[in-house]
Amino acid sequence: VGHDAHVLYTLSALQILAMSDALDRVDADRVARYVASLQQEDGSFVGDEWGEVDTRFSYCALSALSILGRLRSGLIDVGRATAFVASCRNFDGGFGCVPGAESHAGQIFCCVGALAIGGALDLLDAELLGWWLAERQCDSGGLNGRPEKQ
Repeated sequence: VGHDAHVLYTLSALQILAMSDALDRVDADRVARYVASLQQEDGSFVGDEWGEVDTRFSYCALSALSILGRLRSGLIDVGRATAFVASCRNFDGGFGCVPGAESHAGQIFCCVGALAIGGALDLLDAELLGWWLAERQCDSGGLNGRPEKQ
């Protein structure tokens, strides 16, 4: 009690409630309004009242609203949300946390997920992205999150 709300933890709670068939235990409209309040004019989402923008939060917001069945309710502009995510794509096919930020595998998961939920996978360059991801394989056989890491 008394802690600040954040879209990351909102999504985590909704995922657990959904797995437990217990979404009826939250006020879905209130949660959806909270998530929608985090969307910015450029389509991005902040994580909380403090205002950090990150594509992880775009994924969390779209996923949360989808779980609640309110993605296409008019509470957010899905087109602007997916356009923002697409604007974070880099020349190498990867995605960063904001436009111009370094490509990172964790961000790619969130961005591809957000685009999939938003019905905008056509905004991907799948061939270039596939190349970028394949280049992450290390000598050990595992994969890393970004270039120049072993």
